[in-house]
Amino acid sequence: MNTVLVIGWEYLKNRRRQTVLSILGVMLGVSFFIGIASMMKGMHDYFIEKLIDVAPHVKIMDEFRNPQQQPVYQRFPDAAVELRGIKPREEIRGIHSARSILERLTAMDGLAVSPVLQGQVFLRYGGKDVAAALTGIRPEMERHASNLERDMTQGDLNALLTNSNGIIIGEELAHKLGARPGAKISAISPAGNTRVMKLVGLFNTGVTEVDGSTGYAMLKKVQILQNRENRINQINIRLQNVDDATSLAADLEKRYGYRTESWQETFANIFEMFVIENIIMYSTVGVIIIVSSFGIFNIISTSVNEKSRDIAILKSIGFSEGDIRKVFLFQGIVIGLIGSIFGWVLGAMLVEMLASFRIDLGEEVNMPIKFEGMPVFRSVWLYIGGAVMATLSSVISAYIPARKAAALYPVDIIRGAA
Repeated sequence: MNTVLVIGWEYLKNRRRQTVLSILGVMLGVSFFIGIASMMKGMHDYFIEKLIDVAPHVKIMDEFRNPQQQPVYQRFPDAAVELRGIKPREEIRGIHSARSILERLTAMDGLAVSPVLQGQVFLRYGGKDVAAALTGIRPEMERHASNLERDMTQGDLNALLTNSNGIIIGEELAHKLGARPGAKISAISPAGNTRVMKLVGLFNTGVTEVDGSTGYAMLKKVQILQNRENRINQINIRLQNVDDATSLAADLEKRYGYRTESWQETFANIFEMFVIENIIMYSTVGVIIIVSSFGIFNIISTSVNEKSRDIAILKSIGFSEGDIRKVFLFQGIVIGLIGSIFGWVLGAMLVEMLASFRIDLGEEVNMPIKFEGMPVFRSVWLYIGGAVMATLSSVISAYIPARKAAALYPVDIIRGAA
């Protein structure tokens, strides 16, 4: 072994207690980084997966990103115009030329489409009124454009075809109403129409907000109930590659003019929350590693002071300043690497311990998503990242006292001037 490395190793062995404490500090920093990062990334992926499962990847809506101007403003864009007593023109909202848009989208590869009409209704059963979003669908198209059929716990989508006034609702919504499959539920729309519908199926997406406020029925029935015959107000699109959603949404909005949102835009606020959580997480773990780095700095600084005469002797027999720096930098590297290796072991144990927790939030906790077990993210890059951060901080902490050691004058030390 190189003489410089042998000397550095002997210095570490001679200060075993301090060396062990430094290694423990690095180990805890790396293990906490792995455990916390694994848990946070696992939670984020779980939430995103759930959101993608229950929401369309791209949706075309019957509205425009920027409100349309009055015709007089379009005719005289630079004129000083004042309008008074304007009465908006009454019209039935919906996506115009929806059939041609659907035909073009259906012809595209890698996606499935479903035309829907969404509207608010009151569902009444046994004296209970619950507000819900009733969505009119075509079952043969909806089964390819969403996971509704997979999430059904009772009945199936074909029940809507065999029951003229069938309705499918979430289990949580059925619990609020106190209704069971086969029950007759009255649906009352804001237009004043009422229709008695038969409960033919239940679904459970795992998202309480959706399961407690959503229902599905045949598109034609919902159009009649909402007084919007032959109209749809949204086209849902499901992609084979969800990462293409943003570019496709931008292209469709440019082509047809209607506001088109990707799932990334729809849940932008949630992603911003994830960014803040990541900042807090990495800051917390970074502080732990920095604290352990201060321990390494103190140990090597003390070693430099105690070994000043040894340094003088080494320099007097021909060791260069670079060799002296390597002696103490080697100690920082060794502490960082050994601490990282033990941190990997403890981090892996921490990840598996988190993954073994089975969590049931229950109804008493107001959380939008239910899950069992702590979702964790397993990746070798977490281990590499933790080791790189710890080793780099150890080297930086060792560099300052190593530089000081290399700058010592052997003559002054031997004479007792230092």
